[in-house]
Amino acid sequence: MSKTIIFTVTNDLNYDQRMIRICSSLATAGYDVLLVGRKLKSSITLSAQPFKQKRISCFFEKGKLFYAEYNIRLFVYLLFKKMDCICAIDLDTILPAYFISRIKKTKRVYDAHELFCEMKEIVTRPGIYKFWKNIERFAVPKFAHGYTVNQPIAEEFKKMYGVDYSIVRNIAPLRDLEPVEKTGKFILYQGAVNEGRSFETLIPAFKSINSKLIICGDGNFMEQAKKMVAENHLEEKITFKGRVTPDELLIIARQAYIGITLFENKGLSNYYSLGNRFFDYLHAGIPQLCVNYPVYREINEPWPVAVLIDDLASGNLATQLNNLLENEVLYNELQKNCLELRHVFNWQLEEKTLIQFYKDLLG
Repeated sequence: MSKTIIFTVTNDLNYDQRMIRICSSLATAGYDVLLVGRKLKSSITLSAQPFKQKRISCFFEKGKLFYAEYNIRLFVYLLFKKMDCICAIDLDTILPAYFISRIKKTKRVYDAHELFCEMKEIVTRPGIYKFWKNIERFAVPKFAHGYTVNQPIAEEFKKMYGVDYSIVRNIAPLRDLEPVEKTGKFILYQGAVNEGRSFETLIPAFKSINSKLIICGDGNFMEQAKKMVAENHLEEKITFKGRVTPDELLIIARQAYIGITLFENKGLSNYYSLGNRFFDYLHAGIPQLCVNYPVYREINEPWPVAVLIDDLASGNLATQLNNLLENEVLYNELQKNCLELRHVFNWQLEEKTLIQFYKDLLG
């Protein structure tokens, strides 16, 4: 009989590429996998996947009341589910996962794809930081088994809580790339439209950039970003597409000319980040403008696929993006490296670490 693993998130499941990859790999490896997330009023029908899915509806959709309501509903739902292992994705579902694992005497895993308390929107707000840090201090030491996305974050958890976590990076799967006609050299930002992603300098930069920007995603900075576009009269150059399914996003990324991976250096979570989009752009075969932080630099130095920058001011963003748009020699070199590096960094290789982790844990 196959072992049952339940994963818990606060996301709308259709758009969570990382969890779709993880759950699909484990289901293919023979585990009975259930991914539990939330259902929004705007949610579309769930896409078919090789694993089970459940979305929980809440009266509140954001803020403290949402987190409180969702955690209570999640705990009640899990009380009636059979499982051999439960995995909490980040801090926002860690408490129900912990208490359920104690009640049911099952294995528990923490999947920390970032330093949650060190995100800009947390670390810059003392009250919110104290709330989440208390949860982290209480719960994380009780999760002896876990994994995160890179070595610096794993070392931070080891230093803070004495836990020894594995590394499972957020890498896109290797696919055949069909030739795509690029109609116009548009620039793509994909991912969460959140605080700390440099929209305050990126948006004004497009007054001086010879290209259009397409933003695919949603988040806590969406309204401010739209307001900045209007204030800078950039409605003709910047388009918000909102949430886009993984299949649609792949098509858009293949058509794009340049990708953007920017994080402000405010909080260790940004400084030690390894954004999904970094590998998504690489696998789409498009060069990118990226922050010069340790993990990106380590990957980029042997085989440059990105222009790395330290200065996130609007003027420098415009200069660097215009150069990448116009410098065909640089662009072609980065693009060639993207196409080669796809065979070194891909989910087909990375999933082996994930599957071995659960094999060691569950037998």
